[in-house]
Amino acid sequence: MRWNLNSDNNAIIGSTSGKRARPREAWAPSSGNQRPVNEPAPRGLARKKESIMNKKTFRIGAINVCGALLGGCISAFGQHAPGGANTKPPINEPPVVVRERTELVSLTVSVTDRSGRAVTGLAPQDIEVYEDKVRQKIEHYGAEDAPISVGVVFDVSDSMRNKIEQAREALKAFVETSRADDDFFLVGFNRRAILLAEFCDGEGLQRRLNMVAAQGETALYDAVYLGVEKVRLGRHRRRALLVISDGQDNASRYTLDQLRQRLKESDVQLYCVSVGRPGLSEKAEQRQELRGRMILDEIARLTGGRAFFVNSASELEEATTRVALELRHQYSLGYTPTNQRRDGKWRKIRVRVNPSAWTPGLIVRTRDGYYAAAF
Repeated sequence: MRWNLNSDNNAIIGSTSGKRARPREAWAPSSGNQRPVNEPAPRGLARKKESIMNKKTFRIGAINVCGALLGGCISAFGQHAPGGANTKPPINEPPVVVRERTELVSLTVSVTDRSGRAVTGLAPQDIEVYEDKVRQKIEHYGAEDAPISVGVVFDVSDSMRNKIEQAREALKAFVETSRADDDFFLVGFNRRAILLAEFCDGEGLQRRLNMVAAQGETALYDAVYLGVEKVRLGRHRRRALLVISDGQDNASRYTLDQLRQRLKESDVQLYCVSVGRPGLSEKAEQRQELRGRMILDEIARLTGGRAFFVNSASELEEATTRVALELRHQYSLGYTPTNQRRDGKWRKIRVRVNPSAWTPGLIVRTRDGYYAAAF
């Protein structure tokens, strides 16, 4: 029989051929009394050994718990550590861009000679733009014959009764001179302003105009105000209003000051054709007509447009034709103002043609200015 001693627990492991192994008595070294290892220990000694074993078990359990926590932290750190086995691919986030908001001022500029004919062929270096007397750098320039959205504001009050047919013919000449892809709408007014035709082509505009009759009072300011609001919805970037009236207002809810303010806030050109009443003998009527013409001229100039004063059918048709031609030969300019303060104040604009490049006497028209942003 062969015997092996297990040093961990002092147990005897044996093997026999058919017989049960009898434990070998192992003796613990002692100077005096010696007893076998397998003999039961005294009660005090057994309790001491049990306490020692419990402490070892507690220490081992605490070590295992700490090891598990440490392993979890290392595992979590490995998921985020660069180059780790579980490292997630970086998210390609766009870089943070700080944008400074700037305001591009757009201008529609008309240039004519002393005879009122449109001047074409100007280059960017031939034109100078000033804002509050400070020269600005032109960043956008265009001189193409681009389509336009036009609102026709037509006076059908009683004061136009004897001129309604002439006005219809003049409007026909205006449409025929315009571009085929221009769009039009029609505002008619007497004691109140009414939208008579939505955006349509020139033929639709004329058909609708033939259905109205002149009667009632005159709400000119209301009609122009309505036209400004409507033309801003046009599909083309360039926008204008054509007003055909005698300039007399006696029924509007809006005042002239309110209309001026609205025109200053909008980027809409206003062209007015004033149809006079020849043969007026009463001074009161003459003063009234003169005041009406002055008002039309003022609000047209405010927007960079023009006012025409006619007394006959031929002059009326010539005036509307000139308006159509001028709208087709304008310059589009854009600049970023050097004054970037957002104070909501009025900025005065002046445009001129460089006199060294062209003969003097050219007339340049654009809007008077604009209100800076207030935020």
